[in-house]
Amino acid sequence: MNLSQYAVWVFYFFVVGACVGSFINVVIYRLPNGESVIRPRSRCPGCKERIKPWHNIPILSYFLLLGKCAQCGNKISGRYPMVEMMTALLFSACYARFGLTPAAVAYMGFSGALVAVAFIDIDHFIIPDVITLPGIVIGFACSYFLLPISIGNAFWGFLAGGGLFFLLAMAVPGGMGGGDIKLMGMIGAFLGLKPALITIFAGSLIGAVGGIIGMIAFGKGRKSKIPFGPYLVMGALAALFFERELIELYMNAFVR
Repeated sequence: MNLSQYAVWVFYFFVVGACVGSFINVVIYRLPNGESVIRPRSRCPGCKERIKPWHNIPILSYFLLLGKCAQCGNKISGRYPMVEMMTALLFSACYARFGLTPAAVAYMGFSGALVAVAFIDIDHFIIPDVITLPGIVIGFACSYFLLPISIGNAFWGFLAGGGLFFLLAMAVPGGMGGGDIKLMGMIGAFLGLKPALITIFAGSLIGAVGGIIGMIAFGKGRKSKIPFGPYLVMGALAALFFERELIELYMNAFVR
């Protein structure tokens, strides 16, 4: 495949990812409220008017409309294009990392689910079972049919990820939510044992840094409630795309 063909595929998955990101925005907004993610069609949160298809083009429409509703002029949150852009970049990254393979498609779906989980946890301090429990089953199925890991590796990843968090929750009541346990189970089922451990280590490290920054910048105390899901998501994405590099970095830094 030459460079121009490669660029076309990268752009194609960027567009697909942006469209999926638009749907993920709907999931983030409606799922925690018990609303259908299929119907009704997208509406303006302010005037409740249906958003016309040409005003709902992922990423572009936000900037063409200057971040406002075309009907009422109500300000639209910048999170919408951000989620679309993040999902688009993740889809392109999955293609760049895994090529035009079934594994790339499976990891695109996995990445999209992680984006939804992260923002729902930020908004509501919950990680919906409707995403993680089917995600565990799908992760096992994909590991058997599509992914470059064995079903046994997926099982050990599930056990290490979910199991360690479950033991932590038992040892320190209130220290770990059930949603985090199931999220780690899903991550382990998709990625396997080593990436699951990398996720825990990287997520905890990023979370510690984020907590310190929050305390300094926003005056949050040590007892302030902070969602851990987004940090696990960042750790999982780091493990997905940079597993080998992170292991080499660790070995060079701590093992001589």
